[in-house]
Amino acid sequence: MKKILLFLLLVIVAAAIALWVRHGGGRPYPDLTETPRLSADELEVVLSYPKPIGNVTVSADGRVFFTVHPESRPQGNKLLEYVNGASVPYPSQRVQRELFDTPIGVVIDGFNRLWVIDHGNHGTRRARIVAIDLATGTVLRDQKFDKTIAPLGSFLQDLQVSANGETIVIADASFWRKSPALIVYDVETGVARRVLEAHASVLAEDYVIRNHDHVMEFYGGIVVLRGGVDGIALGREWLYYAALSGSSLYRIRLEDLRDRNLPASELATRVERFSDKPLSDGLSIDTDNNVYITDIEHSALFTVDAKRTLSTLIQSREIRWPDGLSFGPDGYLYISDSALSEIILKSDEHIDANAPYRVYRFQPGNEGVPGQ
Repeated sequence: MKKILLFLLLVIVAAAIALWVRHGGGRPYPDLTETPRLSADELEVVLSYPKPIGNVTVSADGRVFFTVHPESRPQGNKLLEYVNGASVPYPSQRVQRELFDTPIGVVIDGFNRLWVIDHGNHGTRRARIVAIDLATGTVLRDQKFDKTIAPLGSFLQDLQVSANGETIVIADASFWRKSPALIVYDVETGVARRVLEAHASVLAEDYVIRNHDHVMEFYGGIVVLRGGVDGIALGREWLYYAALSGSSLYRIRLEDLRDRNLPASELATRVERFSDKPLSDGLSIDTDNNVYITDIEHSALFTVDAKRTLSTLIQSREIRWPDGLSFGPDGYLYISDSALSEIILKSDEHIDANAPYRVYRFQPGNEGVPGQ
């Protein structure tokens, strides 16, 4: 009996070590914040919601849509529109139950279509992409991806649409699989391709995220939250992208991503390191090609200009985890605050106790429209 117990103990220890080697460890990341260019007083609350918010997107006429963060295990509505002071299921409660499993990324393209990415619970179920016509509420696209595109352990969580509406780029952060990639989706044909899989530009680096009083490690440090490519921002010419747990902002030409005949080895050589960055989640871009980067450790938002200068734009401890970004009309930039450190592996009681969860906005002082 003692030998059996000793054997089981050794198995448990070996499993814990294996988990730590693959998912644990890491070092702190330096604080890059400097004196912000804008005061925190510039921020205003757009909406509050009792459940954690995932991403936000805003239409050209000011309609605000957001997802409920799937890591909070929502049982009710998962995609909502904020209408006259109330958050209502979109396009309807019935349609939601049929369409969505774990939706997170949302974006509105130049043709008034709302696109949603659903990661299928980290690839344990089928990931899917959905498009809805905002003029009519009609579902235009409901397509599930097979395991070659969204394998077990994948996490498809952000997406951007090209200016002509023909190409969508999706980021797979791959928290558990540890094989992140970009996915290029052809809107006309419905064909998707994984590109730059496990390339240095999409991989997580060996950092431990410290979000205010939270160190993002679990099970005694055996598992650390460490994500690959997460935020993406798409201009007319370049896709900018970065790993959640990464020190660098990268870019690659959209035409290179679209080129199916370009060998993977050649595509890899087209990647360009653009600048330093904080540990980040969401990205966006404006008409002057300024890239906006959230700082998830210090409740801040940075910009990188065309000269590759990194600077702190705004900072407020009110924003617990600046997640998704979306430009809206009148020069406003919207920020979803997922408060992610309050929801990962937390009980429903803890999540409810830390409500409400909010979307903010401010005017960064530029044209305030996406850089497409």
